[in-house]
Amino acid sequence: MAETTQKQIAADAHDEKVDSDEQPFLSHLIELRARILRGLVTVLVLFFPIYFFSQELYTFVAAPLMASLPDGGNMIATDVATPFITPLKLSIYAALFAGMPILLHQIWSFVSPGLYLHEKKFAVPLLVSSITLFYLGMAFAYYIVFPVIFAFMAAIAPEGVTMMTDISRYLDFVLKMFFAFGFAFEIPIATLLMVWSGISTADSLARKRPYLIVGCFVLGMLLTPPDVVSQLLLAIPMWILFEVGVFFARFIEQRDQNMT
Repeated sequence: MAETTQKQIAADAHDEKVDSDEQPFLSHLIELRARILRGLVTVLVLFFPIYFFSQELYTFVAAPLMASLPDGGNMIATDVATPFITPLKLSIYAALFAGMPILLHQIWSFVSPGLYLHEKKFAVPLLVSSITLFYLGMAFAYYIVFPVIFAFMAAIAPEGVTMMTDISRYLDFVLKMFFAFGFAFEIPIATLLMVWSGISTADSLARKRPYLIVGCFVLGMLLTPPDVVSQLLLAIPMWILFEVGVFFARFIEQRDQNMT
C-alpha cells in the first residue's frame, strides 16, 4: 500500500512538473529543427551503404515478379535514365524504411516532455508495436501478397502476349503496396488510440463493424490492382486487425475499470 502511495506521489510530482514547465514557442521550434536534422542525417547515413547494394536490393524486390514470369521473361527500362533513377529512388525509400525506428524515436523525444507519466507508459508500447506492425505489413505484402498477385496476372495474360514490366513502374507499384499494407497493419494501434483517448469505446466500435467491413473492401479496391484476389488480400487482413484492436481495447477498458 505504501509503495503504491509513493508511486502515485511520484506520478503526481511528474505531472505537476509537466504542467509548470512551459517552454517558449521559439525553443520548441529550435528543438523541432534539431530533431528534423537528426532524422535527415540518419536517412543520409543509411542511404550510402544501401545505395552501394542498390542493384542487389532491386533484384530482391523484383524477385516475386521474376518468379512468376514465364521462361525467358524479363523486366525492361523504357526511359534512358530509368536504370539510374530507379535504384536511386529505391535506396532513398529503403533508407526511410530502415531508419523508421530512429525517426519515430526523434518524434517521441520531441513530444514526450509534454506527456504525463501514465501517457508515457502507454505511448512507449504503442510506439514499439506500431513500428513492428508496419514492418509486418510490408513483409506480408512481399511474402504473401506479391507472389499471389503476380502469379494470377501471369496466368491470365492472353496467349501470345509477353508480360514485360518497366522497372520504374514496378517499383512504384511495390512502394504503393508496401505503404498500403504497412499502414493497414496499424489498424489495431488506431483502434486502441480511439478508445484510450475517449473518442469511442470498444462496444461502439464493434457496433460499427458492418460499416468498417465495407470500408475495408472499398480501400482494398482503391489501393490494390483491379483484381479480386489482391483486394481480398488487403481487405480481409484489415478486418481481422480491426477485430484484434477491439479485443485489446476491451481488455484495456476492463483493466482500467478494475484499477478504479
